Amino acid sequence: MFRLIPIMLILTLPGCFLAPGMDMNNDNGMTEIELPTNRDGQLVKEKVRIVPITADLIIERETNRRQVINNLPPVDPNKTSYRIGPQDRLQITVWEHPELNDPGGEKIMPELAGKVVDENGDLYYPYVGSIHVAGKTVSEARADLTRELSKYFKKVKLDIRVLSFQAHRVAVVGEVVRPGVQTMNETPLTVAEAITRAGGSTKDSDFANVALARDGKLYKLDVQSMYEKGLTTQNLLLKDGDVLNVGDQKDSKVFVMGEANRQQAIQINKGRMSLSQALAEASGVDFNTSRPGDIYVIRAGDMHPEIFQLDAESPDAMILADQFPLQAHDTLFIGTAGVTQWSRVLNQILPGSFTAIMSQAAMMGM
Repeated sequence: MFRLIPIMLILTLPGCFLAPGMDMNNDNGMTEIELPTNRDGQLVKEKVRIVPITADLIIERETNRRQVINNLPPVDPNKTSYRIGPQDRLQITVWEHPELNDPGGEKIMPELAGKVVDENGDLYYPYVGSIHVAGKTVSEARADLTRELSKYFKKVKLDIRVLSFQAHRVAVVGEVVRPGVQTMNETPLTVAEAITRAGGSTKDSDFANVALARDGKLYKLDVQSMYEKGLTTQNLLLKDGDVLNVGDQKDSKVFVMGEANRQQAIQINKGRMSLSQALAEASGVDFNTSRPGDIYVIRAGDMHPEIFQLDAESPDAMILADQFPLQAHDTLFIGTAGVTQWSRVLNQILPGSFTAIMSQAAMMGM
């Protein structure tokens, strides 16, 4: 009988003994966890609501996801044509007035031909002097120069073309074959074209995680949907100064912990993985030790953590799990049954004697 005293003492221990470092609070469905802050690196307590995974939650999350994907910078139809800028080299040909054209004609070296737009966006031309051409299309610059030359010549006919495009550039970095800077020409440069110019994607690229940095803002693009579903809204027109970053899928993993048959890190394929897929990859839950009603998805986020709970004992649980998308760095935690928790604690406190004690208790009819 005295051997059963340790068991009775353990049964009277508070629940927090089993979960050091986490303060569980059931008030209003809130749980309190400790997280590091960005300010001083100290641990602070932040309340996080445990949200049940329901059909309404999945619909709400999908609506929010589409809003994020469609929250893209507007396209200015007036700026789809190439605009002349500083360092562009222009070739100007005035018909029937060879003295106004490049000396040497066709014999001049291409890199020395034409006239360069200066840093102020101005171009010097005989008789006209300096004329501002930056920000104008070729057609607009031709009309302006024709008007100015008409003050000195009759029936002016001229042509302008860009010999060297240097004014507008974008950077394509990340998981592409040839990352670097690309110059823009008269053909509008789209996301797909920029990736193609960079040699295409590498084997580790994640097209569902492409970021566009523009004017101090960051936009998320789902290029995978563009290729697979024809979602052309993701094929944005790029502009000068844009930085396009193709993500690395090796950084897109979810982590399975707790009472799964296989605890592991699972690679997200092409940016998509549902809760049911993750459970299948982990060979399901261990029904001998788990509590199917306590399957959690823990999402750290940007210092705004979220916790979602799936009740796998519900008849529609697997349908909900198949429709609930996971994100990179999610942690899937499968809860432990109460009997399993206590048996593990007793095994740690009473190593080697727990089995004998439980056998003796069974013999005494307890």
